[in-house]
Amino acid sequence: MKKLLYPIFGLACIFGWSQEAKTIDTVYLFDRPLNRIKIFRPSEKLSAADIQKNSSNLAEALRFQSGVYIKENGRGMTASPAFRGTTASQTAFIWNGININSLFLGQGDINNIGLLGYDSVDVIPGGSSVNYGSAAIGGTVHLNNHIDFNKETKAAIYSEIGSFDTYSNSVKLSHSDSNLSVQINAAHTISQNDYEVSEKSYVNHNGRYYNTGFGIGLGYRFSPVHSIFWQSQFLDNSQHYPIFSEYQTPTKYDSQNLRSLLSWEMRTERFRNSFKAAFTEENFQYFARITRPKSSGGAGKNSILKNEFEWSIDERFRVDLIGEFQHQEGEGYGSGIDKVQRNTGSAAALLRYDDQRRWNLEAGIKKEFVEGVDAPWLYSFSAKYRATEFYTTGFNLSRNFRYPTFNDLYWQPGGNRELRPETSLQIDMNHRFRFGSVDFSINPYYTDIKDIIVWVPTPHGFWAPMNVNRVKAYGVDAQLRHEAGFGAHKLSTKLGYSLSKSVNQATKKQMMYVPLHKLYGNLDYGYKFLSVYLQGMFNGLTYADTDENRKAAIEPYFVMNAGAAVKLRDRYNVGVRVKNIFDRVYETTAYYPLPKRHYNFYIQINF
Repeated sequence: MKKLLYPIFGLACIFGWSQEAKTIDTVYLFDRPLNRIKIFRPSEKLSAADIQKNSSNLAEALRFQSGVYIKENGRGMTASPAFRGTTASQTAFIWNGININSLFLGQGDINNIGLLGYDSVDVIPGGSSVNYGSAAIGGTVHLNNHIDFNKETKAAIYSEIGSFDTYSNSVKLSHSDSNLSVQINAAHTISQNDYEVSEKSYVNHNGRYYNTGFGIGLGYRFSPVHSIFWQSQFLDNSQHYPIFSEYQTPTKYDSQNLRSLLSWEMRTERFRNSFKAAFTEENFQYFARITRPKSSGGAGKNSILKNEFEWSIDERFRVDLIGEFQHQEGEGYGSGIDKVQRNTGSAAALLRYDDQRRWNLEAGIKKEFVEGVDAPWLYSFSAKYRATEFYTTGFNLSRNFRYPTFNDLYWQPGGNRELRPETSLQIDMNHRFRFGSVDFSINPYYTDIKDIIVWVPTPHGFWAPMNVNRVKAYGVDAQLRHEAGFGAHKLSTKLGYSLSKSVNQATKKQMMYVPLHKLYGNLDYGYKFLSVYLQGMFNGLTYADTDENRKAAIEPYFVMNAGAAVKLRDRYNVGVRVKNIFDRVYETTAYYPLPKRHYNFYIQINF
């Protein structure tokens, strides 16, 4: 695999000294393919202001501001996403361009990822394995940090107090000039989370959680051609798993995550190269009794080298060459997993065409190399055509995959080293209409997923993973946006709808926790120093088992949030939020209702 990377690095160095430089953007985004993908795909971008509307946890932010269905075992607890009828293991979480899904579980731990330490979050449905590798089947969630230049010195302090003894605090400091940028952020959220839902005779016993995060970012321009960037993050989290009675044994789950990314950027008029060296570490511990030592756990490390080389052949054609190598290590406790390791790598090539008027085209091919696994060839093709000033259409075709996790391969008893990777074929179309300030898009899709890995009971009395399922999913995503201004009045509206039919081909039944319908909306109004927002979400009937048992299903529900804030002296923002203003009883996971009406108050000070 390393032999595939050396020619790319060499070309970058040669060309780096032979061309005149282009002007470097004021803002540096670590995840370079993201903006390219958004040309062809519908997406939801959550800014720092959007994140603060649902600052309690990432699950709530995605639930109310995207088409993703979030299955959550109580507020702030274990949560998993469903993109277009897929599962959490088929969703890739991308931190600054690096896939951070767990080496053991194969998915992102949503409510342990933290939220207040990011500058933006992008949600993109559809397969992206050519760009982001394993698990990018249903969609990707991008957690982004930005490096700004020429912004001088800034600081912001945010503090929030809410129901159920919930407290959130964060601080962001930054300084930048034309060549140097330094950013530091820290955030801490803690909640006793002891809410009650009397209609369900439910009290969220043992629901305490906390999230602590610290991050640092550096950027330095050596010249108009060469720059270096560094981003690191440390997260410490704890979740006490809810119990249904105070007489049950309380349990908890702790995790600590370290991520560090170093990037060297080279830009010239025709060539651009990004070389990344990253290290991620995950540690987790499960306590079957809170007062006793851990009963199980694990530690995983991933060392990553990645190079992205871009050649602008002329004004219309560009070629991207991407090489990546990973060395993964893992060790389990209480799982029978001894010290294990594997090497993975990939080589990809993409050809892009942009005529600056009507057509955008992109074709990509990628070969994965996964030690011990017969990894597939992957491909993608995307097209976008601007038919008129108000109508644009597009098409995406891709083959994507997910390789087995350490748990799938090595858990004892049950680990199966003969597993095949999951593969999928996805087709979707995009239709976008613009009429003045109104932007409407509708996107039908179809996905065929084969060799899905499922843990099933064996004749020997234990469970083991097998390639047993095939799922076909189809549906429609739609989005409507509108912005208007009337003097000092500003109004912004966003509506989204998802239709997801996801069928297990063996049973011909709808997949668990995949609602057929989801509708969500956000309304923002601003007038001088005052801002107000509303959030609404409707979730259709959701089956909680594999047999479409109507009695066990989660009934449809509609939930609304609201908030208001005032800005004082251009420095202070003071606000209040009301969650679930209609006092609705609802749940996203059977037997774990979420809170009824509750509140939080916050203040933000900008320097």
